[in-house]
Amino acid sequence: MDSSAIALGAPRNSSSEDEELEEEEGEVIESAPPLQIGEERVLGALQFKKKMLKLGTGYETPEHGAEATVHYVGTLLDGTIFYTTRDKSEPVTLTLKVDEVRAPRGLGNCIMTMKKGEIALFTLPADQGYGAEGCDNVPPDSVIQFEIELFSWIDVVDVRRDGGIIKKILEKGEKNGKPSDLDEVLVKYQVELRDGAVVAKSLDEGIEFCLNDGHLCPALPLAIVTMRPGEKVKLIVQPQYGFGEEGRSSSGNINVVPPNSVLNIDLVLVSYKPVIDVVGDSKVVKKIMRDGEGTSVADDGATVTVSYVAKLEGGTIFERKGVGEEEPLVFVTDEEQVITGLDKAAATMKKGEKAILTISPEYGFGNVEVQRDLAKVPQCSTLIYEVEMLDFVKEKTPREMNNEEKIEAANRKKEEGNLLYKNQKYQRAAKKYNKAADFIETGKFEGDEEKQVKALRVSCFLNAAACSLKLKNFRETIILCSEVLDIEFQNVKALYRRAQSYIEVGDLISAEMDIKKALEADPENREVKSLYKTLKLAKAESDRRDAKLYANMFALSKKLKVEAEEEKMATNIETTEHSNEESN
Repeated sequence: MDSSAIALGAPRNSSSEDEELEEEEGEVIESAPPLQIGEERVLGALQFKKKMLKLGTGYETPEHGAEATVHYVGTLLDGTIFYTTRDKSEPVTLTLKVDEVRAPRGLGNCIMTMKKGEIALFTLPADQGYGAEGCDNVPPDSVIQFEIELFSWIDVVDVRRDGGIIKKILEKGEKNGKPSDLDEVLVKYQVELRDGAVVAKSLDEGIEFCLNDGHLCPALPLAIVTMRPGEKVKLIVQPQYGFGEEGRSSSGNINVVPPNSVLNIDLVLVSYKPVIDVVGDSKVVKKIMRDGEGTSVADDGATVTVSYVAKLEGGTIFERKGVGEEEPLVFVTDEEQVITGLDKAAATMKKGEKAILTISPEYGFGNVEVQRDLAKVPQCSTLIYEVEMLDFVKEKTPREMNNEEKIEAANRKKEEGNLLYKNQKYQRAAKKYNKAADFIETGKFEGDEEKQVKALRVSCFLNAAACSLKLKNFRETIILCSEVLDIEFQNVKALYRRAQSYIEVGDLISAEMDIKKALEADPENREVKSLYKTLKLAKAESDRRDAKLYANMFALSKKLKVEAEEEKMATNIETTEHSNEESN
């Protein structure tokens, strides 16, 4: 927080230039210049004044909850001192609160505008000081002043927002990111009880573990995910995030912890290795050992050059590429030229990146035994690849191509899709068809090129729809066929496939409309006629179900009506008998 950025509600000139700005009182004026020595300004909606006596360093200011170390002197406007910390040998530490209710209420707000090493004089209105009550040496409704020197501060974070883990930041970490639950972290720590007894301590070089696996007590991973590399903190941990109501007996390097113990933990996050779930099912996991260059990754369709050592879980090396005298491996991603796990992981890597891949059998060699260069890989083996991305060349994007190149690329992708379709690899075939359509989605095509592109787009959408039908993705089929019909409104194949999908999702009315349109365009089409028969059968079955449903509903309604009449008659009889008894 920059103190210049919260210079709110400053006095305004009555010039026409100021009136044109139409700034409301209390609006943040980001352009307000920093205070210079001797300059005074009204700050914030609380309307206290700040006069700069000595400039601070850096650009950061303490925030709500921080523990600030300060000297301050409180005076009345006539110069009478009513409180000072200068007579103490050491500065005092205050916990800053935005909504402080204890007097003087505005002291924390003042400190939150200051930079490290700064000295400033603040003038507080009575409601931000000691109010109508006043205090010793401060008369009621007094405007007061504080001369404050800010030495330093510690940011304090309530990690779980329930007071269970309080984190005091002693040293801030690097600017780059924080670890996530999957990542492997290297930390140093010392755990103490309130009386100073050491419960546990990491080795001097630290300890490495995966956050998902947890370590020592629940508070540790919960706090680490909020930290940056190099960050040093002190944690105050309540029992529910420590060792709980039962405590812990002595074992290994951990000493006994009494029940319901509050822990003080000194913790440093030394570093972490990002771990990425490549596919999303935890079956291809990439641990980054060295980050690559920039932000660009290989992506699908890139020609990549990698080196690797491939091992079984027991450490047996079964293949090497680009190590020693071995040539690196060059392949095109998303073309099934290598095992799926390596293929998908390579598409996420940057140039120069080093990573360790853990690949489950489903994305490796499956349930078959295979002979590789250096050893056999048993069936259902989990594989470990130590990979380095040496280089990659991305596939050209449509915006990097001229019209001729776009059409050529679209035709090539379509043919690749056709081959995959013949091999019953429908999901990958659909991806190729969609990519082919993307190549020619934009661009100014004219004459023969325009006709060629139109036909190519229709073909790609139809083929992708055929794949979706095979995969029983009927909603996607409807969307793709609708794309075709936007180009050729009487395309029989599109109407036929969309009608098939409408039947499958139970939209028989839309299916009948598409079938009738298809028969108008091609009255003798046997496939469409056969589908019409299927539709009639589906409608008949639907009508039978509806009739049965309505019959059941009618029977139930009739039964309820009879029961109601019987209940009414019984009530009338009881009423009559009761009346007769009263008469008698």
